[in-house]
Amino acid sequence: MLSNLDRIRDEIVAHQSNAWARDAGYEPLYSAAPGARIALIGQAPGRKAQESGKPWNDASGVRLRAWLGVDDAQFYDPNLFAIIPMDFYYPGKGASGDLPPRKDFAGLWHQRILAELPGLQLTILVGGYAQKYYLGDRAKPSLTETVRAYAEYLPSTIPLVHPSPLNFRWQSRNPWFEVEVVPTLRSLVAGALAGS
Repeated sequence: MLSNLDRIRDEIVAHQSNAWARDAGYEPLYSAAPGARIALIGQAPGRKAQESGKPWNDASGVRLRAWLGVDDAQFYDPNLFAIIPMDFYYPGKGASGDLPPRKDFAGLWHQRILAELPGLQLTILVGGYAQKYYLGDRAKPSLTETVRAYAEYLPSTIPLVHPSPLNFRWQSRNPWFEVEVVPTLRSLVAGALAGS
């Protein structure tokens, strides 16, 4: 008997807007199980992640797991982390980097998936797309200001800059992120994983 999460996945694969991905043999890149304690909402999978069938399977993922203070086994355990990007498929290449996630994608699927995760204790919003969607009017005018104001969203939500190696200039200009936000993030993650 299919679970609700299995049914939702089948609907995502079958949806007409995802026919191109189905034809290419791509699976939707997200993972969730009813026991998940942390929802990690990112942007959209990169090309390497889509081709490997594993989200955050790149240098950004290595850095993200270091920020979170978890190992690969913990990160990829859907009963600990629900990995739910703003689009479950690689959106393709644009003029300056990857294209953005499709605007209507999260609205179709996210709330249905999240409704199946009753034990969530923490939501991590990685990047501007996730922050604008989930924080709405509570988001600040820029990603930097939103992340700088992280304490306003605690204890249930924390915004992060994207961990891409391409963001090294941002991190060098904003040393407070590693000093303040990362330790807070690790503490929140440890608490959620411990069930406290």
